[in-house]
Amino acid sequence: MGLPALLASVLCTFVLPLLLFLAAIKLWDLYCVSSRDRSCTLPLPPGTMGFPFFGETLQMVLQRRKFLQMKRRKYGFIYKTHLFGRPTVRVMGADNVRRILLGEHRLVSVHWPASVRTILGSGCLSNLHDSSHKQRKKVIMQAFSREALQCYVPVIAEEVDSCLEQWLSCGERGLLVYPQVKRLMFRIAMRILLGCEPRLASGGEAEQQLVEAFEEMTRNLFSLPIDVPFSGLYRALKQSSTELLFGGHETTASAATSLITYLGLYPHVLQKVREELKSKGLLCKGNQDNKLDMEILEQLKYIGCVIKETLRLNPPVPGGFRVALKTFELNGYQIPKGWNVIYSICDTHDVADIFTNKEEFNPDRFLLPHPEDASRFSFIPFGGGLRSCVGKEFAKILLKIFTVELARHCDWRLLNGPPTMKTSPTVYPVDDLPARFTRFQGEI
Repeated sequence: MGLPALLASVLCTFVLPLLLFLAAIKLWDLYCVSSRDRSCTLPLPPGTMGFPFFGETLQMVLQRRKFLQMKRRKYGFIYKTHLFGRPTVRVMGADNVRRILLGEHRLVSVHWPASVRTILGSGCLSNLHDSSHKQRKKVIMQAFSREALQCYVPVIAEEVDSCLEQWLSCGERGLLVYPQVKRLMFRIAMRILLGCEPRLASGGEAEQQLVEAFEEMTRNLFSLPIDVPFSGLYRALKQSSTELLFGGHETTASAATSLITYLGLYPHVLQKVREELKSKGLLCKGNQDNKLDMEILEQLKYIGCVIKETLRLNPPVPGGFRVALKTFELNGYQIPKGWNVIYSICDTHDVADIFTNKEEFNPDRFLLPHPEDASRFSFIPFGGGLRSCVGKEFAKILLKIFTVELARHCDWRLLNGPPTMKTSPTVYPVDDLPARFTRFQGEI
């Protein structure tokens, strides 16, 4: 083969497809930004729109934290992208997030990805608007009143104690924490939110089937909106548990797993937790069977700070989805009508100037007289505004009870050290957090 023929072959095999691919990306970018508001003189935020049709969804799903950190370093606190089939502006930072959260019904409205809307249904609280949302939220909030929470305390404590006894019985072989915590939180949510006790049916088989079905659904909540065989959306549609308990157990399981992680990595914090329990008479062997109640739980200020610090570093839900109702200005850029807006909880915590030594796990930062969460929109693990999490008080009480029972019954060691965390759709340890639990002897 002569040199000209070889060059022609290389051109056809490698160079031409590459040029066509680059041209397709450029045309896709032009197509996406053509939906900008041409009547507005402000520029679009910086950023890229990824690959044709897929946008940057695959990069975000596969390399979430690295991808988001790279975007933040390159483009700052506001940038454009293309996620879950829609042109999107991603927003972070207290001032920017404040505009979004306080602009509900005026600038933006809730708009989850098509896969979430299809799986959870248009009638679920997350997808309702205006008066329908207000009325449904008012009804649901009755289930999270202080009186209702008091009724839930013994149920939660019973389930947590039963679970911890099982963990302690595992002995030297240890266990994978994250799957076990998910099952615990699932049982609690089933009993409290649905009034159902799946363990009583079929010797626990029904519970396992429900857990597996729900896990398949949650794995596929944030998928591309393509309803074809073998896609995430198609598999999730086949499950019968389409509106089941996401907020009630998936997020609390994530937070509880992070609590075990941080308390295992920072024994001096666990020591201070036990000192607080001892000061309230909750660590003495003679009092360990005393029932917890709302009054005593509300007095556990340091444990509350431990939970806050855990949620600061590992917020279970990384952000919230909105759609622009009209074109508006944000920090010198136009946010076009019809574009999605994602406000980032994890990035907002990362960039908040109010937090000192941001990478350090330090619950003391939230203690009086100068708590570092004084800035309303720098610490938003439960969102904010009209769409803040309806079950946040339930989650706080559940996590407090979990921390109390864990600290006064167990010691534990993380077998793999600090875990690598992933998000899909909530934050979890990639290795499922293997750990070995032993009984705490009650001495500090």
